[in-house]
Amino acid sequence: MRIKDGGIGIPSDQLSRIFELFAQVDTSLERAHSGLGIGLTLVKKLVEMHGGRVEAYSDGPGQGSEFVVYLPTLIGTPVAREPRPTAGLNKPTYRILVVDDNRDSAESLAQLLKLSGGHETHIAFDGEEAMKAAAALRPEAVLLDVGMPKLNGYEVCRRIRAQPWGKEMVLIAQTGWGQSEDKRRTREAGFDGHLIKPVDHAAIIEMLASLIPARRGR
Repeated sequence: MRIKDGGIGIPSDQLSRIFELFAQVDTSLERAHSGLGIGLTLVKKLVEMHGGRVEAYSDGPGQGSEFVVYLPTLIGTPVAREPRPTAGLNKPTYRILVVDDNRDSAESLAQLLKLSGGHETHIAFDGEEAMKAAAALRPEAVLLDVGMPKLNGYEVCRRIRAQPWGKEMVLIAQTGWGQSEDKRRTREAGFDGHLIKPVDHAAIIEMLASLIPARRGR
C-alpha cells in the first residue's frame, strides 16, 4: 500500500530516523505544525506486529512524502498452531494512569505503553479527573503532568500520598523542567521519579521496573 502527498516533504538526512520515538523533522516549517513524534513509531510497531514493514521516501523539503506499507498475504487455508512463547511473556504488566492536559500526548503515550508492554492504561486530562481515576482504579503507577488546570501535578501528588491507598502507588512527574530545583520540588511533593518531556519511552519502562517493586517493598 502506497500513500503519497505533495506536502512539506522530509529532508534526506531525516529519512533514516523518521520512525524513531519522538523524532521530528527539525525545520522551521515543520515546527509550525509541531507534533509529538509518536504517530510513525506506532505505525511501524503495528505493521511489524502483522509481519510487515514500512518505508518512507521523499525528494526533500517541499517535494512531498511517500510511505509504503508491506504486509504479507495469506495463501491457502490457515493451519491452527500452538501458541509460541515470546520474549516478553514473562514481563510484568501494570495498571498505569496517564495524566496530561494535552490529549494527544496522553492518548499516544497510553497507547504506546499498551502496545509495547501489554500494560492496562487509563487516561485523565486534568488534576481533578486524575484524583477520581486514581481513587477508583488504584493503579500501580501514575505518569503525572506537572502543569495542569484545576489541580496541578504537585497538588495531585500530595493528595494521593495523603490517602491510605496512595502510599504504595508509584508517582512519576512529567515536566518540561529539569533543573535541580525542579527535581527537588517534585521529590518534596512526593513523586518517586522525574521525567523531562519529551519523555523517552525506554526511560519510562526502566523507571517503572525499578520503582514499582521498590515502592511495594516499603
